[in-house]
Amino acid sequence: MKTLEQQRQEFSKGPFLATPISGLIAWLLVALSGIFFSDWVTVWVLFIGTGGIVYLALFISKFTGEHYLDKNKTKNVFDGLFFFTVAQAVLAYAIAIPFFLIDYTSLPLSVGILTGTMWLPFSWIIQHWIGIVHAIVRTVSIVLLWYVFPDLRFVAIPLAIVAIYVVTLVILNNRKKMV
Repeated sequence: MKTLEQQRQEFSKGPFLATPISGLIAWLLVALSGIFFSDWVTVWVLFIGTGGIVYLALFISKFTGEHYLDKNKTKNVFDGLFFFTVAQAVLAYAIAIPFFLIDYTSLPLSVGILTGTMWLPFSWIIQHWIGIVHAIVRTVSIVLLWYVFPDLRFVAIPLAIVAIYVVTLVILNNRKKMV
C-alpha cells in the first residue's frame, strides 16, 4: 500500500484536461444560447449543460488519456477525493435553485461561483496554484460582471468563465514543462 503522499504525487501527474474542457464546452454553450436565444431557453441550457459537465468529462477523458472509468487503473484515494469535489459542486444547485426561483438572472452568478469552488481542493491535491487562481478570478469576475452587465448576465458571465477555462487549460497543459 502506497502512502498518501505517494498517492498524491502519482495523482498529480495526470493531465487534468477532461473536466476543464467539459466545463469550457458547457459554459460556451450557455454563452451562445445567451446570445441567440431567450433567457428561458438559456436557463435550460445552463442547467443541462453545467449539470452534464461530469458526464461529458467522463467521455472526454477517453481522449485525454485520463480514462476516468478505467477499471484497470490503480486505485488512488485522490481519485475518490476528486469525485467528491465534483459532487460538492453538484450539491451547490441546492443553493442556486432557490435563488433562481426568486431571480432567474442569479443563475449564472450562483452556479458559476458555487461550481467553481471545486478548484480549491483540487489545487491542494495537485499542489499547484492554478486551482486557487481559477477559483478566485472566477468568483471576482462573476460578481463584477453580474453588477456591471445586468442585461447581459447570461452572456458576459459565461464568456468570462470560458476565458478563465482557456487560461487554466493552457497552464495545466504546460505545468510539467514549467517544472
